[in-house]
Formats: sequence, structure tokens, C-alpha cells
Amino acid sequence: MPRCTPTETLAQIRAGDLDRVYLITGDDEVEKSEIADAFEASVDEGMRAFNIDRLDGGETSLGRIVEAARTFPMMAQRRVIIVLRAERCLAPSRETRASTAHGELFEAYLAEPEPHACLVLVANALDKRRRLTSRLHAVATVVTCGVIETLADAEQWVRRRVNAEGQSISSAGARLMAATTGPNINRLRGDLERLLLFSSGQSSIGVDDVLAIAGPSAVHDDWAVANAIERRQVGRALRALAQTLEAGAAPYMVLGQLAWVVRTRLPADRLVAAVETVFRTDLALKSSGGESRVLLERLVVELCR
Repeated sequence: MPRCTPTETLAQIRAGDLDRVYLITGDDEVEKSEIADAFEASVDEGMRAFNIDRLDGGETSLGRIVEAARTFPMMAQRRVIIVLRAERCLAPSRETRASTAHGELFEAYLAEPEPHACLVLVANALDKRRRLTSRLHAVATVVTCGVIETLADAEQWVRRRVNAEGQSISSAGARLMAATTGPNINRLRGDLERLLLFSSGQSSIGVDDVLAIAGPSAVHDDWAVANAIERRQVGRALRALAQTLEAGAAPYMVLGQLAWVVRTRLPADRLVAAVETVFRTDLALKSSGGESRVLLERLVVELCR
């Protein structure tokens, strides 16, 4: 079961290097829709009427999807079949003889997908205990939307959502929004909705707008660690780190903030050693090479040296 981030998937689409079956899932409906539209845009506009099938899982069947995928493209290299609300046909509320037969057809297709077709299934959560769903997960490239693990992920999410509303946000504003909210997608979405409401009528959102929503108290703790590291204040940095972690910040989000500090706020004579230290900590966190809090505390101490 290959996995791809939304960013990696969009890069694949731009490069024209598409897999045969994709499953787009997750909590972020806007991001899922954005990726589906990108697949459609991968076909030349003049040929989309002949080589794009955009279906609704509540109004079609797996048999119809297979039929569309097996149809050869017209004057193009590839057909793209996009199925929205795919969970409706992948896991119908009522099993019938017809739905069972269509399921068998679809499973046979998954065993040998057509090389001229790119099948994109956009779905909510699927029960992996079902035979067909399990088979789909084994074959498809799975793209999970709405997963935020790092400061960079959160910052990109903020930018995409603001752009989708017809506005823009400054780099500093997006970074501050991401840092003050953390990796929780529900909290990030709620805070962004308040920010968009506050800035309604503006073409651009800046740091002052974010500060008005987050408030000075929310911002202080998030940047206390960075400020202390920059000033080589080990004790203050460790206390601020403890407060940040105890407030529920994810270790990867904290590491993302510290990496940003290294890239943007440390002088050149501290940069090389700091980058190496961040890299080692990242590897240790990913490989469970120690308790995350201890690893971050060690990183903070080394960055202050």
C-alpha cells in the first residue's frame, strides 16, 4: 500500500507521473476537493469531455466505474475517472445480488488495473475489515488529507485554505497562525474560520490580523523557546519548552518550530552545528530513539551552546 502526502500527490500530477489507482481520504474536505480538481486539470482542457469521467458514488455503481476505466482514451495518453463520495458504492448500506456482482468486477479490476486509466476514489473513512476495502488499500496509492505533523504542514494548510477563500496571507502571518495553533486540525480549522471572519473584506491577511485573533498570551509561550535559544538562555528555554509540551503541543510541531529558529534566527557561526543537531533529533524521534521530551530538552540545550 503506497502512501503519498497531498503535496507529493500534487507534484506527481504536475509531473504527469500518475499511478493507476488512488484513494483520497481524510478529514479535510477542501483539500480532497483540491486534489480531485488537480487530477481533472491534468487532462488537456480541450479533451476533458472525452477523457474525464466525474462520478458520484451515491449515484453510480462499481460496475459503471470499471466500465469507465476500461474505456480507451480518445486522442490522449490517459483517461481519468474521479469518483466522489466513493464510500457509497464501495460500502453500500444494503447488499444486493447486483452490488455483490459489481464488487467482484471491481476486485478483478484492482488485480490488474488498466495502464491507460487513472482511477481516483475520493472517500470518507472506510471499514478496512471489509474484503473489498482491504484489497483497495493494498493496491491503491493512499493520500490522507488533513494530517498535520509539522509546522511546515500547518503553514501550507493555512495558505491553501486562505487562498481557497479568495484571500492571501503573508508568510509571517501563515507561520504565526500555524505556530500559535499547533497540529490539531480541528483547532486549526476553527481558528482559521475566526481569522477569515475577522479579516472579511480584506484582500490580504497579515501578522496583526493573526495577533488580533490569537491574542498576545497565546503567542508568548509559542515563541518563548525560540527567543531563549537565540539569547543562549538555557534555563529559560527549558522552562518554556516544558510549558509548551504540558500545554499539549506535539513533539514534531515543537521540532518544526526549533528547525525554523535554526534556519532563520541563528547566526552563521552557530548554523552548521545546529542543523546537524536538529537532524539527529528528527531521526531519533522518527525511530523512537528515546523519550520525545528528553530528546527535545537535549536539543534545546545543544542549540543554546
